Formats: sequence, C-alpha cells, structure tokens
Amino acid sequence: MHGLIFTAIQSFFTSTYGWARWKTVMSRLGTGTNGFEAMLPYPPDLFEALLATVGDELGRSRAGLLEDVGTYLVSHPETEALRRLLRFGGESYVDFLHSLDELPGRARLAVDDLDLPPLELREEAGNRFTLLCGEGLPGFPDVLAGVVRAMADDYGALVLLERREATARGGGLIVITLVEPSFSRGREFRLGAAGP
Repeated sequence: MHGLIFTAIQSFFTSTYGWARWKTVMSRLGTGTNGFEAMLPYPPDLFEALLATVGDELGRSRAGLLEDVGTYLVSHPETEALRRLLRFGGESYVDFLHSLDELPGRARLAVDDLDLPPLELREEAGNRFTLLCGEGLPGFPDVLAGVVRAMADDYGALVLLERREATARGGGLIVITLVEPSFSRGREFRLGAAGP
C-alpha cells in the first residue's frame, strides 16, 4: 500500500492531536519508528493495524476516522495543494462532482504509482447524485465522503450525504443530496497562485 496513504493519516493525527500522542500510537503499533515515509510501500495489514490503533486511541469508529482524514485533506492549510487540484474540477459544486470521475487519473498524473479506485457519478432526479467507488482500497469511500462534504463547504453548498453498500474489498457508494447550491459564500479560490 502506498506510503502517501499512511502519511495522510499521520499528518491528520499530528496536526490535530500532536506528536506526543502520535508517538504513543506508533509505540502501541510496534513498528520501531515514529512515522511513515510517503514514497515507501507498506503492507495492507499494517494499514488495518494503524486504523485500529488510532481508532482505539481516539475512541473513534473506522468510518468516522477516515471521513475526518478526508475532511482534513481538503480543509487544512498544510494540504492546500489538494484543495486547489480539486477546485480545478469546475466553478460550481455540481461541476466538481462531475469531475470526480477523473480523480484517479489526475492522482496518477501527480503520483504515477498511486492507484485510486475508479469513480463514477450518476445524476438522479431531485438534485441527487450517486457516487460509485470501485474496489481495491479499503476505507477509500469513507475518505471520499469527507472530501465530498468538505468540498461542499468550500463551494458554499449545503449537502446531505449517505453511505451505502460498503464491500469487503473497499468499494461502496455515496448518495449526495444537494439541498442548496449557494447556501453560504464558500472559500475564496483563484485560478492563479496568490501574488505578493
């Protein structure tokens, strides 16, 4: 499993709860190190052990923890680059949702050995969308739910999310109901980088 997945959890945890608690997690995990390297591969069973240990440390469910990681990835100042990448999906939240089909390919452009599961968005009646997440990366639909929720805030949209049909190999779907596309002002975004 790609090291970026491990370092995303590490960054979320250390930014939110501090290095002292992270060292406690790593000690309980028994890896002999204080952290992970972004470009190194790690075994999938270590990922499961990490989630269990972090969840136990925080008293959080696996799904809730991973959704918080997804929210962190697009809302924290340290991960602004990912937010910018996602905002290139379009001017509106609906544009962004339609761009999610391209997310695995865009991720591979940035990191060629990072394989995200395929995504497919289906637009339904009544401002409802179904986002299907393919199998292959356990927990990814939970992370994606956090990303989709945080991006709604970023665009100023009000949405309701419902997770359904999780599979053992990591697939599932998210039902997104767009209650109000312009509920609030949203965060400022400019196509070019900020000037001096």
